[in-house]
Amino acid sequence: MISKAKDSKASFSELVEVMKKLRSPDGCLWDREQTHQSIKRNMIEESYEAVEAIDDGEFDALKEELGDLLLQVVFHSQMAEEEGRFDIYDVIFGIVEKIKRRHPHIFNGIKAKSTGEIVKRWEKIKQGEKNDGKNSLNQIPRSLPSLHYALLIQQRAARFGFDWDDGRDILKKLNEELDEFRHEVEADGEHIGGELGDLLFTLVNIARHLNVDPEDALNSTCKKFINRFNEMEELAKAKGISLEDLSLDEMDEIWDQVKSKKDIGKEKI
Repeated sequence: MISKAKDSKASFSELVEVMKKLRSPDGCLWDREQTHQSIKRNMIEESYEAVEAIDDGEFDALKEELGDLLLQVVFHSQMAEEEGRFDIYDVIFGIVEKIKRRHPHIFNGIKAKSTGEIVKRWEKIKQGEKNDGKNSLNQIPRSLPSLHYALLIQQRAARFGFDWDDGRDILKKLNEELDEFRHEVEADGEHIGGELGDLLFTLVNIARHLNVDPEDALNSTCKKFINRFNEMEELAKAKGISLEDLSLDEMDEIWDQVKSKKDIGKEKI
């Protein structure tokens, strides 16, 4: 398939020039007023929208969201260039060099027998690149979503051999953490949040050993809940009533109908 963008001779350089124009004295006032801090959340939002398009299998949407994400990279690079720090081509040069450096089995003739060996070498090279004095786990970005942050912490620790020998032993740990959380709740203690955190951390550990992404698992459950809640609203409307006017028992009854109706097309738990 021939790309329309290629036919129109759209190029990466053109995108860079468009951003330069927007940030120029005769450009857009809003774009000129932005700083790294003012638009930093946009990077996160655009990343999540791209991930959502991937999850939904919407490739037209993914194409658009990747463009929005690329725009953020160019935007920050343009501001950095104006500050005399670096430009977009320094960014590109840096990532190309990093990719080559971290793939010596491709670009430097070094043999690799397995994926595991590649990952270990990658981590070793990565550690050698870090000159910020941070310990291994402190190098993981704290701004990540908590479930993913916990997963990366555990994965990094496991690479040092700090891991459960038998993944089934984590279930014992789960029961232990659940007992501690239950005790704290029943005692109306001041450490409920901490015990809940321990419980969630253990659940992430179980997910890791089962090769399940905890973010994906929770996301799937959220979507399932939304679908069922929407169906519950529709069933209530069909009866001429609003959910706000129902008691909890009445809502539970409709919820059970949603879960059990075979023609809804949703799986039963």
